[in-house]
Amino acid sequence: MYARAHEDRYQHAPSDDDTVAGRLGEALVADGRLTQGQLAEALQARTRTGSTLASVLIATGAVRRRDVYEVLARVWGRPFIDLTTTELDRDLLRSVAFEELVARHWLPVRRLPGGDVLVATSVEPSRELLDDVESTLGGPAELHVTTEWDLSRTVIRAHHDVVADRATMALWERDTDQSARQVANRTQKVVGGVSLAVLVVLLVLAPRATLIALSAVGGFGFLVSVAFKFVVCLAGARLDWFESITEEDLAGMSDEDLPSYTVLVPVFREANVVAHLIENLGALDYPPEKLQILLLLEQDDDETREAALASRPPETITLLTVPRGAPQTKPRACNVGLFFATGDCLVIYDAEDKPDPDQLRKAAVAFDRGEESLVCVQAALNYWNAEENALTRMFTLEYSFWFDYMLPGLDLRRMPIPLGGTSNHFRTAALRSLGGWDPFNVTEDADLGIRAAALGTTVGVINSTTFEEANRAYGNFVRQRSRWIKGYMQTTLVHLRHPVRLVRTVGWRATIGFALLVGGTPLSFLLVPPLYLAFVLSLLVPPDALSPYFPGWVLWVALLNLLVGNVLMIYVSMMGAFKRRRYRLVPWALLNPLYWLLHSVASYKALWQLVTRPHYWEKTDHGLSALGGGDAGPADRAGDAVGPAAPA
Repeated sequence: MYARAHEDRYQHAPSDDDTVAGRLGEALVADGRLTQGQLAEALQARTRTGSTLASVLIATGAVRRRDVYEVLARVWGRPFIDLTTTELDRDLLRSVAFEELVARHWLPVRRLPGGDVLVATSVEPSRELLDDVESTLGGPAELHVTTEWDLSRTVIRAHHDVVADRATMALWERDTDQSARQVANRTQKVVGGVSLAVLVVLLVLAPRATLIALSAVGGFGFLVSVAFKFVVCLAGARLDWFESITEEDLAGMSDEDLPSYTVLVPVFREANVVAHLIENLGALDYPPEKLQILLLLEQDDDETREAALASRPPETITLLTVPRGAPQTKPRACNVGLFFATGDCLVIYDAEDKPDPDQLRKAAVAFDRGEESLVCVQAALNYWNAEENALTRMFTLEYSFWFDYMLPGLDLRRMPIPLGGTSNHFRTAALRSLGGWDPFNVTEDADLGIRAAALGTTVGVINSTTFEEANRAYGNFVRQRSRWIKGYMQTTLVHLRHPVRLVRTVGWRATIGFALLVGGTPLSFLLVPPLYLAFVLSLLVPPDALSPYFPGWVLWVALLNLLVGNVLMIYVSMMGAFKRRRYRLVPWALLNPLYWLLHSVASYKALWQLVTRPHYWEKTDHGLSALGGGDAGPADRAGDAVGPAAPA
């Protein structure tokens, strides 16, 4: 079944042979912390899932994490140590590298009067472990037991500066060309500067010919970019499902065969939605003892932390503080989470997400039957407040065609897939080998999808949906979309630093597809206003006044591009509505030209920020919907969209 590609050094669960499990259960019952009935149920779950008894008891909430480890310490014959109240020797702790502490599951606490080092560990104190500790520290040690998360939190506190630096700079230090820290390299700056200078000279010396050439090239580029999306969407329409995972497929993978899973949820100033988030995560249909859910909180975000604690999260959810640092971005927080991820697989969710309950199971099936080169699968995104106002309707139409047709079409054509910002499922070891996320790229998801392709691995899609809150406020939309477009610009510059190398790795077709999709999308938005302006001028200004700079054939070509481009995008927007059975949204696709103008506003803002504030992360406010709840209803779910497909 599932090929467990995990690294043993990242496993935190205590050992669990039958003797340890039996003694742990008996001790908890004897202490009155567990009933015989609860123990019987936990032992059944242990057998069914292949998990440890300790993880079952903690995940189901039958016993508190601390209580389990206190009893485990007695079973193992070692003292328990509470790291939250114990005085630490910071210099001693920092004498061992951060990565080593994370990998080995122990840390030095302080020196005892006799000279031995008191060491806390979250795994069974064996002779092998003691030898490893004493070899590393260069002297005798005494092992005490603590919980795995007290251990991790202590590592972060002691090495907060190192954690912050590694989360920020690791990718840049590994390969500067893969990082957006430097927006454009020297070659790109020279080429850009020379091209701009040549353009200015041509405008001065031959303004008429230059404007005609620019109009022709711009119009052609716009049409090619839109036509490419249309063709790819038609390819995606040929597929009933992205990755046909049926109920029979899910039933064929037992709980024991399911991989362990880490769920990363970066949140920042989300106090108003964090309670709903915890509720939505609790609805995941996955063995809780195989789940590690990390709520990633910024160090200075006390309001969200207090709201999360007030919602009384279950033991499967751990609040992990991201050390203060710059840039303060979502990918940087995710990198901190990746350091402490223990799951074989890993997924990202946003604060307002409501994933299909069986999504993790479907991703596990996809990885199980996929090749080793498959490092990530993307679930579809859609919105539960689709019909709240005109903006949410247009947003939903766009996402429906993008995730239901565009990404499956890219997958079918074996082209690079720019990931969405959430519901990306990874093989954890493969994600680490890719270098994690780029904190300097404001669309770290799209960048990671392209980087995966550039390094010779693949990304796929699955037939599952995560529902989010569609942006209902226009100012909020422009902020959000300008960040996304700026990120596409960053990603284009990063991955075209060495175009020849990219072609050799992924081939001509994939390279051209990347350029048209990731580079062409911002370009098409930037070209919309000039095309619209040319159309309006052709209606209002006498032809003789325009002919010196815009001959009739140029205006007609611009008009043709505008009409054909908008017709194609209106059509694919309608396709998405049909696929989701949201028939009432179909007429709204006719407003796509106005929706593109809104994107154009965001694109010019993105271009300005690319020059002035390339790494600035514009925060998107969530929890603005007046509808609340977030129940999408059966007709909106991808898994139920078995009616007539779009008329392709």
